Amino acid sequence: MLAETICSAVSAAGLGIAAVTAYRRRFLRAARITGYALVPVGLVLTGAVQWLSGMVFKPAVWIGFGVLALAWVLLMTTRALERRAVGGSGKTPGTVAPAASAPALGGGATGPSPKPQSAPAEDFSDIEAILKKHGI
Repeated sequence: MLAETICSAVSAAGLGIAAVTAYRRRFLRAARITGYALVPVGLVLTGAVQWLSGMVFKPAVWIGFGVLALAWVLLMTTRALERRAVGGSGKTPGTVAPAASAPALGGGATGPSPKPQSAPAEDFSDIEAILKKHGI
């Protein structure tokens, strides 16, 4: 009963603010405020507030939330450990070794021989670090 009274008071205050806003000829903003002000009354009339207040004070509900939190922690922990194990070995499933793909990147037998450059290696090291960070 207290929650319904609070929701009604919040709605009444919101409707008052909407009336003042409409008086200042800001009708779009007043309509938006009116919409937000009617939400608490709608929740009371649908019974959502009573259902929510009944749910909050039941110990079985809190035990259920605890079980869900434990499940979430277990899933996230195993996911993090799996990523660490895959990322730590340096090999991810389905990837090709860099040496195996190097001939495909070359100019071929007919083209001119590429000149060795040290600058692209530095740029690729940054890219490699980003890819390793994301487990790719």
